[in-house]
Amino acid sequence: MEIAIVVVLVLILVLIAMNIKIVPQAHSFIVERLGAYKETWDVGLHFMVPFLDRVARKVDLKEQYCDFPPQPVITQDNVTMQIDSIVFFRISDPKAYTYGVRNPIGAIENLTATTLRNVIGSMTLDETLTSRDQINAQMQDALDIATDPWGIKITRVELKNINPPEQIRDAMEKQMKAEREKREKILFAEGEKQSAITVAEGEKQSKILQAEADKQATILKAEAEKEKQIREAEGRAEAIRSVQKANADGIAMLKEAGADESVLTIKSLEAFEKAANGQATKIIVPSSIAGVAGLAESIKEVVKN
Repeated sequence: MEIAIVVVLVLILVLIAMNIKIVPQAHSFIVERLGAYKETWDVGLHFMVPFLDRVARKVDLKEQYCDFPPQPVITQDNVTMQIDSIVFFRISDPKAYTYGVRNPIGAIENLTATTLRNVIGSMTLDETLTSRDQINAQMQDALDIATDPWGIKITRVELKNINPPEQIRDAMEKQMKAEREKREKILFAEGEKQSAITVAEGEKQSKILQAEADKQATILKAEAEKEKQIREAEGRAEAIRSVQKANADGIAMLKEAGADESVLTIKSLEAFEKAANGQATKIIVPSSIAGVAGLAESIKEVVKN
C-alpha cells in the first residue's frame, strides 16, 4: 500500500514537472486547450493544465533572414537575367504567424519571386543595374504589406547578385573598356593642352620681362649718353669761357701797358694764325697791308674802349 502511494506521488510530481514551462528571452509559446487557441506565453515561468493544455508552437522573435536562390526575371526590354535576394524579417504577432499561413518561409520565398518579377518587369536593363536601392525599397514595401496578415514584419530586402546573360556582360565589359580609354584620351589631351598653355604663358612672360629689361637698358643708356653730352658741353663751355677770359685779361694787360700799333698788329696776325689753325672752313683775310692796318686800328679802338 505504501509503495502504491509513493508511486502515485512520484507520478504526480513528474506530471507537475512536465507541465511547468519556462519561456526564454526573445521567444513566445502558443498554448492551446483542447485544440483551440488559449493564450500566448511571454518570457517567464508558466503552468499548463495536464491533459488539457499543450504548447502548439514555440515562436522565435529574433530577426531572421532567408537567402533565396537566383530567380529568372525578364526586364522591360526583354533581357532575361538571374537575380538572387535576401529577405530579413521578424515575427511581430506569434498568433497570426502560427495560424495565418501553413509554411511561412515557403510563402515568403514564393512571394519574393513574384514581387521581384513584377518590379524588374517594369524596368529596363540599365535601370535594373543602376537602381538597386529603388528595387530593394519597392520589394520591402510590397512584401511587408503582403505578410502583415501572417504576423511577419519585413525589415529589409537586399539583392545579392544581378547576373545578365553572357552576351550582355561581354558588351558591358567592352563598353566599360571603351569608356575608360575615352576618359584616358581626354585626360591626356587635357594634360597636353595645359602643358602647352603653361609653356606659352612662360614664353610670353619671358618675352615681356626681356622687353622690360631691354627698355630699361635703353633708358639707362640714353640717360648715360645724355649725361655724357651734358658734361662735354659743359666742358666746352668752360673752355670757351676760359679762353675768352684769357683774351680779355691779355687785352686788358695790353691796354694798361700802353701797347703801340705795331704790337697790336702783331697780335692781330697771331689771332689770324690761330684762326687758320681752327675748325673754321672759311677765313676772311684783309687783301692788303692797309686792311691789316685797318684791322689793327679796329682792335686798338676796342682796346681803348
